[in-house]
Amino acid sequence: MNEASSRRRFLSTVALLSVGSTASAERKSKPAEVNATEDLMREHGIIRRTLLVYEEIARRLDLREEKAPVEVLAQAIRLMRRFGEDYHEKTEETEVFPRLVKAGQQKQLVQVLLEQHAAGRKLNESLLAATSDRDALTQPQPRAAAARQLTLFIRMYQPHAAREDTDVFPAFRNLFDEKQFKELGERFEAQEHRLLGSDGFENALKEVAQLERALGIHDLARFTPSEK
Repeated sequence: MNEASSRRRFLSTVALLSVGSTASAERKSKPAEVNATEDLMREHGIIRRTLLVYEEIARRLDLREEKAPVEVLAQAIRLMRRFGEDYHEKTEETEVFPRLVKAGQQKQLVQVLLEQHAAGRKLNESLLAATSDRDALTQPQPRAAAARQLTLFIRMYQPHAAREDTDVFPAFRNLFDEKQFKELGERFEAQEHRLLGSDGFENALKEVAQLERALGIHDLARFTPSEK
């Protein structure tokens, strides 16, 4: 083999390695798809951040000198209804709970979760009605009632979401093989786009961030306990 032939073979090998490296890099650069239960759990993240908004508003309503942030409350309730009730909870009620019950699993827990979905909707409906008057939440009694309803909702939904994350969703995941679970994730994504638009999760995330900023609770560091 002469020097020219050896050089051509070397360059060909380098080129092939480069192509393989590029293809590998492209494969690695593509983000992993969000699976069905991960999707449900990150939706809980949006809901939990909305609960922080509820909590801050309840705190202010309990302080007579604080002006009630009525518009922020109304926006938070509408987000909870649109994203939490009409999308997230409906997905659980049509896709998750029936499959578990059919498989003979989590029946009692599912019944409690369904009752809590209904209770949450009633609380949100009542809270939204309380924000509709021109002088909404200016008097002590309505303020106290709204603060109590917000606290009841938070107290219910925190353990509700935690039980779904740790008990319901893992059991649901175990009902599927890998191929079925991937297809389910794709169906969840298509349903999200149909009900909330192509950027439904991202828009909900932006909306809850705006609510946090409106109340001055957007800085995560403020939740760190002080050593003093």
